[in-house]
Amino acid sequence: MVRYTEEHKQKTRQRIIATAGRRLKRDGIDGSGVATLMKDAGLTNGAFYRHFESKDSLVAEAITDQLHTLHANIVEQAEPGRAGLEQIVRWYLSAEHRDNPVDGCPNAALLDEIARSEEATRQAYTEGVLVVIDGLAARMAPDDPPSARVKALSLLGLMAGTLQLSRAVADRQLSDDLLEQGLRNALSLVDAEAGS
Repeated sequence: MVRYTEEHKQKTRQRIIATAGRRLKRDGIDGSGVATLMKDAGLTNGAFYRHFESKDSLVAEAITDQLHTLHANIVEQAEPGRAGLEQIVRWYLSAEHRDNPVDGCPNAALLDEIARSEEATRQAYTEGVLVVIDGLAARMAPDDPPSARVKALSLLGLMAGTLQLSRAVADRQLSDDLLEQGLRNALSLVDAEAGS
């Protein structure tokens, strides 16, 4: 039997988490079985339990990882202040994001399933989404981010809900119109906060 280094085990675990996050956003939590998740990672089912105690524990970690990735790749990379908020909103409510849920935000892809998940998954989601919210709040109110936390959560809610609706409707023009109106609404919220 081959013995792997701790570093190799950690890289393998991270690969499972990252590929699971992408699959979950594509097929949902209920639509993604352990066998599929492991196949995506290039591993056998037997390797799963060397890394996770259950599918629920993997789901919780994958959601946390996806939210941290969203924060690192989108929120942290945006310019400071209102300009950065506009960058984030325009990316979030874009046709490209709508059409590529695998590469996008886990909120719009998984919220309904997270709400029905076990407490550990919901807690992991809460902790992960607060990282994103705090990043948005820091751009809304650079001198006092905690004062903008609820408004930042409202902004994310508006964007996630708009994106979910735009993905759900079969009429492409209606979907585009939803994104455009959501963009105007989100930027109005950003401007209202900046004017406070």
